[in-house]
Amino acid sequence: MKSFRSLILMLLSVLLLSTMLNAQGLMSIGVRIQKTPNLYYENGLALDYHSSELWKNRIHLGASYTSSRLGSALGSNALKQDNILLSTGLKFRQGKTIMPIVGFNLGYFMVDTEFEIFSMLPNSSLLLSTEFGVGIDIYESVSFQTTVGYNLITGDGVDGPGTLYPIFLNFTTLYELGGVEK
Repeated sequence: MKSFRSLILMLLSVLLLSTMLNAQGLMSIGVRIQKTPNLYYENGLALDYHSSELWKNRIHLGASYTSSRLGSALGSNALKQDNILLSTGLKFRQGKTIMPIVGFNLGYFMVDTEFEIFSMLPNSSLLLSTEFGVGIDIYESVSFQTTVGYNLITGDGVDGPGTLYPIFLNFTTLYELGGVEK
């Protein structure tokens, strides 16, 4: 329930931010599939906002929620962990079919260890990460992004959650909801 409230807060923050930017620009919503090598799939939702007022549509603001509850933990005994991210990214070659992406994320990580015996282990952490990858515009309102990320804050089970690994991969599909400009 705590992660659901955090998700709602994150979505409201992005919507408020887009309103503050004079409602000029484009909002996209989509699905984010995140994979930690040798660990879990974490799937969820992603939002993306960009405007010509933000360096000619090159700067993108976003938010995402991914969870192993919608991935590896679905129907299994994998740990249930949640990632909530606010992000900013820079897309090079804006308007071209293939666009290199550099991004920075700030967020929160939580893991539900489920058993009281593990309650003394760290189960949450601030997230701070970078991402590098490529975006591809396939159709007029559909785009794909694939990136490799690096968590600057990780855990070893003693100093931070043991399932917060440094490297993650993600694939995001976005559908443009429309807006004022292209």
